[in-house]
Amino acid sequence: MIPNLDYEIGITVYSTEFNGIGGKIRVEPEDFQVTELISQRAQNSINDQEGYAVYKLKKKKIDTNHALSDVFRKKGIRLKALGLKDASAITEQFVCSGKKGKIIENFSTDKYSLEKIGFVKKPLSKKDMVSNHFKIKISDCSNDLSSFTQYNKILNFYGYQRFGSKRPVTHLIGKAILQKDFKKAVELILSFTSPYDSKENTEIREKLFDKENYEKYFDQVPYQMDIERIVLKEIIEHDDVFRAIRSIPISLRRFYIQAYQSFLFNRSLSSAFSDGENLFEAQPGDVCFDFHGIIGKYVKGLDQWLALPFIGYSYYKKTRFDYQISKILEQEEIAPKDFFIKEMQEVSSEGGFRQTAIHCSDNSSYDTTVEFSLSRGSFATILLREIMKPKDPIIAGF
Repeated sequence: MIPNLDYEIGITVYSTEFNGIGGKIRVEPEDFQVTELISQRAQNSINDQEGYAVYKLKKKKIDTNHALSDVFRKKGIRLKALGLKDASAITEQFVCSGKKGKIIENFSTDKYSLEKIGFVKKPLSKKDMVSNHFKIKISDCSNDLSSFTQYNKILNFYGYQRFGSKRPVTHLIGKAILQKDFKKAVELILSFTSPYDSKENTEIREKLFDKENYEKYFDQVPYQMDIERIVLKEIIEHDDVFRAIRSIPISLRRFYIQAYQSFLFNRSLSSAFSDGENLFEAQPGDVCFDFHGIIGKYVKGLDQWLALPFIGYSYYKKTRFDYQISKILEQEEIAPKDFFIKEMQEVSSEGGFRQTAIHCSDNSSYDTTVEFSLSRGSFATILLREIMKPKDPIIAGF
């Protein structure tokens, strides 16, 4: 049975018929470990000479963005990550300076440590990160972990984190922005509630249902609700919902649009799978990625990975998935052209393609621990979803 949360984020199928072992993840931070892996070319480019400094960031109980913001506050240097790692894990990743010159020595806090490992002539980018290796303990599960073998028969859905996990609202905000309903976008940011959110957060959001309460309860909004405070301040001072949305950092506004694109992708992938499309093998006419991540048409004999459109204003209709996608867009009352936002062009998105299946390597399991590597952009929680088949993903630690 598919959990309600899965439906909310567009996932309506399981990829495998495995019964699932149940259990929980992230009972302790040490139960979920992630190590970022970069290409051999990138590794070879790191030297002990001058250039752009490269550091190894190790952390727990803090996400990447907040860790790097703390580094900037404490040391005055901006570092860029190749990929984002959340707070509910012990993670190890590469970060790189965007400027030559200022270098900081190794240092640590109670939540993270930073170690300089060398220099590169050209700053590392997300393209240099090829995969993540995961080591995950599943608590309170049955003893059938070793019988799961379908690591490369799993659809490449976007995971719960993409949508806000305990408060799955990011895609709804994105849709409201695309439909230029900025009033609704503000209301979703401030007052959308979820049964999984904390009691304190829910109470303050319920007070913010009424615009008349904005100024009255502004000081009660906790500082960790930083986006809510930014939006509230703009509304209180200027009473302009469009201006309030524009006050949100551009990276987050883009993320809202990407979250809605992710929702459409999940729905499209689910629908194509339900209709019997083979999503694990490419065929003539398909769009595919090659081993280097370059997009192109299917070529017999080449090692290629099937791709499905990621909707944007340059949506490519000539794939075998257009039937499902067009039907979903009609139901959603959204058109590809809507992803070009004249009033907010900086968050417009032309779209693209995404692999239909997860590509997993180095997988092994023992007792209640599983290890595997996933290519950049795939979610460990989606693989774990197939292994565990959780009745309630949030209670299970997702």
